[in-house]
Amino acid sequence: MATTVFERRRPAESVIDAALRDTRHAVFWLEDVDRPEHPPLTADTRADLVVVGGGYTGLWTAVRAKERDPERRVVLLDASRVAWAASGRNGGFCEASLTHGHDNGVNRWPEEIDRLDELGRENLDGIERAVRTYDMRVDFERTGQLALAVEPHQVEWLRDEPGFLDEAAVQSEVHSPTYLAGAWDRDGCALVHPAKLGMELARVALDLGVEIHEHTIVRGIDADRDGPVALLTSGGTVRADAVALATNVFPSLLRRNRLMTVPVYDYVLMTEPLTTEQLSSIGWSNRQGLADSANQFHYYRLTADDRILFGGYDAVYHFGGKVRPEYEDRPESHRRLASHFFTTFPQLEGIRFTHRWAGAIDSSSRFCAFFGTARKGRVAYATGFTGLGVGAARFAADVMLDLLSGRPTERTELRMVREKPLPFPPEPAASIGINLVRAAMDRADHNEGRRNLFLRTLDALGMGFDS
Repeated sequence: MATTVFERRRPAESVIDAALRDTRHAVFWLEDVDRPEHPPLTADTRADLVVVGGGYTGLWTAVRAKERDPERRVVLLDASRVAWAASGRNGGFCEASLTHGHDNGVNRWPEEIDRLDELGRENLDGIERAVRTYDMRVDFERTGQLALAVEPHQVEWLRDEPGFLDEAAVQSEVHSPTYLAGAWDRDGCALVHPAKLGMELARVALDLGVEIHEHTIVRGIDADRDGPVALLTSGGTVRADAVALATNVFPSLLRRNRLMTVPVYDYVLMTEPLTTEQLSSIGWSNRQGLADSANQFHYYRLTADDRILFGGYDAVYHFGGKVRPEYEDRPESHRRLASHFFTTFPQLEGIRFTHRWAGAIDSSSRFCAFFGTARKGRVAYATGFTGLGVGAARFAADVMLDLLSGRPTERTELRMVREKPLPFPPEPAASIGINLVRAAMDRADHNEGRRNLFLRTLDALGMGFDS
C-alpha cells in the first residue's frame, strides 16, 4: 500500500513533543468570549413557539421567528449553555453549500442542484446581511475556501473545478511543500468566530424579545390531538402551539429519529498567535479557509489574532453512539494532527499549540441536514448537518418555520427537504459498519483515492459516513 505525504514527510517526534508540551484541554473559542448566564425555567409557562436547543439551529429559528412575527412569544430552552456544544467548538467555516458540497447534491438531487446552490448562496448572503444589520461582532470574513491537492491524484480531481490553481499559483497563495494544486471558491465560504456567533445570535434573540432558559432539560413531548404541545422539562411544563427541535447530535425527543444520526468525534488543535516572521513564511495574506481533498481531510484557518486552527482527519465513532466528555481528549488524534501540521508547515517548527479539544458531529448517511414534522405538524425538526451546520443552520431554521406554518413554500417542496436519509443500523452493526467504512476510506487515501467495492456499493445506496 502506498504512503501519503503525511507519512513520507513525518516530522521528528521531538518537534511534536515540544509543540504539545503545554497544550491545555480546553475550547479556545469558548474561553475567548463573555458568556452571559440565562436563567433556568422555574415554572410552568405558555408560548406560541418553543425552540429546544441553544446552538445555531435553535438560535436562528428563534431569531427568524421573531423577524417574521414580532408579536409571537418565543421561548428557547437548552439543557446546558447557549452554543456550548458543536456551535461553540467548530472550525468557523460558514459555507454556502446546503448539501455538503456540490457533488453530493448532484448525486442525490440532480434536478434541484442548481437551485439548491442558489439557495445556499442566498442563505450565506442572508447571514452576512444579519451580521451587518444587528452589528454582530463575530469576526466575519468572507474570504472563501481553498481546496488543496496534496497527492498527485487529487490534482486531477480539482483540475475542472472553478478557480483552479496550478502548483505555482497555489504556492503563491499559501506556502506549503505539500501543495500540488488548489481550487479557490472565493465567495462560497465565510469564516467566523464560532462562539462569538453563538453569543451574538443569543443577544439578538433577546433584543427581539425571545426568552432564553439555560440548564433546562426537556424530558419529553406530550401532545393532545387538538390542544397545545406540552414539553415536560426539569423546570416545569411548557405548552406551545408549535415546537422546533434543534437538538442535533443529542438523542432525539422523537423515537423515529433515534437511528437517523450518529455522533462522530472531530479533533482540533489551536496554535499560539503567529509572529510577523512566521506569518511571512507561510504567506496566506488572503486568509482563506483551507481544506485538503482526501477522504480523511484536514481543515484549517487563521483566527483574528493570527492563530492557526488545525483540525479534522480522524472521525471517531464510539460504540453505543453516546456523547460523553471523556471522548473529547484523545491523545493519539491530537498527536496525529500535530504531526500533520508540521508536515504541512515545516517552516513553523518551534510554534506551540495552546489548546486541544474535540466535539461531536451529528452525522447522517446523506451527509447533510434532513427535516420533518411530527404530532400532526405541530413539531418540526432539523438535524444531521454532518459538519456543515454553521451556515446551513439558518436555512434549516427557515425550513422548520415554513413546515410549522402549514403552508407549502419553495423550501418545503424541495425533494431535498421532503426526503429522509437511510437510518444507521442498531448496535453492534453500527459500530462494525462505521469502522469498516473508516478503514476503507483510509485504504482509498493510500491507493490514489480508488474506492473499493464496499464503498462503491454504499455510494450507490446513498449510504455513507463522513466528518
